[in-house]
Amino acid sequence: MKVVGIVAEYDPLHTGHAWQIQTAKEKGADTVVCVVSPSVVQRGSVSILPASVRVKTALLAGADLVIELPAPYAASSAEQFGTAAITLLDGLGCVDTLVFGSESGTSEPLMQTAQMLQSEEFQTELRQQLQQGISFAAARTAAMQKVCPALTSFLQQPNDILGVEYCKAILSQKAKITPFAIKRQGAWHGQAPSRNFASASWLRSQTAEKGVEGWFEYVPEICKPVYLQAQAEGFLLDRNAMETAILSRLRAMTQQQMQTVRGAVEGIENRLFAAVQQAVGLEDLYQRIKSKRYAHARVRRFVLDTALHVPQNLPALPPYLHLVGASAKGLRILRQAECRLPLNVSLAKLEKHSKQAKQVAVLHNNAENFAALCRKAVQPMNLAYTNPVVIKEKLSLC
Repeated sequence: MKVVGIVAEYDPLHTGHAWQIQTAKEKGADTVVCVVSPSVVQRGSVSILPASVRVKTALLAGADLVIELPAPYAASSAEQFGTAAITLLDGLGCVDTLVFGSESGTSEPLMQTAQMLQSEEFQTELRQQLQQGISFAAARTAAMQKVCPALTSFLQQPNDILGVEYCKAILSQKAKITPFAIKRQGAWHGQAPSRNFASASWLRSQTAEKGVEGWFEYVPEICKPVYLQAQAEGFLLDRNAMETAILSRLRAMTQQQMQTVRGAVEGIENRLFAAVQQAVGLEDLYQRIKSKRYAHARVRRFVLDTALHVPQNLPALPPYLHLVGASAKGLRILRQAECRLPLNVSLAKLEKHSKQAKQVAVLHNNAENFAALCRKAVQPMNLAYTNPVVIKEKLSLC
């Protein structure tokens, strides 16, 4: 374990995240590479904090390189999210270990679960379960219960599920990366704080009433000035602005346009079009679409995809490495790495490498432009192209 990869949103980065990075170093990691989501995130929303702020906190907490996960892959299913993240880490050509937090805290059964998910026996059973008209997550759990009951528990908790997806991607891509699970400390997703640790979802829930100061008991001391500055400059998410932005885009779309969006299968696009006619808010919209077949998380992601016009023909894997943050040590490692994907700090240069790179870069910038409308203070356009790479040694906390 020399060069460790970590995949995260850091929205916000809290003491559990900092503990994870420190634990990786204590286990032998010399360099930490973080793949960080942009300003749209996997839960189907705009992030509380813009990407530029989260890159800074990642470096301050101990990361040496920060690679940005392109927006279309960041706001996607756990499978596509995990696959894209492994593609980027493996594409660097220097990452030997993936460190991730999980509820079970053990790698071997997660890898066994990944292997079982890819087996023909499981796939046959999964198809049969899906014919019952239930959600994919429910069908997958039921299929595993039939095929290998002992592994069913590893498909129950969000971080275990994501860990399984990382393992699946490592297997399918034949990546030379070893998965290393660390047991999550303290509170799990959405739970109240425990043992001086709070989940990011709980911290986000405190923001409307208490601002970033409501996080301070559970975030690293070194990150607090960054969060205070972000709040003072109006960088935090304005949920009302996001709601209006999403609904206004959806109301301007035709049913035919919705049918071209990624994930427009099984009639979910028709439910969305009908729901938009009546919905008076996002939660109202989600409830009108949700059903036995369409789980809430899938609905949220499809709504965001539709607002952002993410197409069906998205490249399966990210076609480039966008470096958005680095320490001096990280830059030295990069000079020795044998990257298997185009790497640059400039999105404008990366998009010139191929048609696929151009498509992904444009979609990424469109998502960032959308997110810029959803801040307390509206931000300018095209920050994905103009934001400079963050160098750790040049950060000032004054």
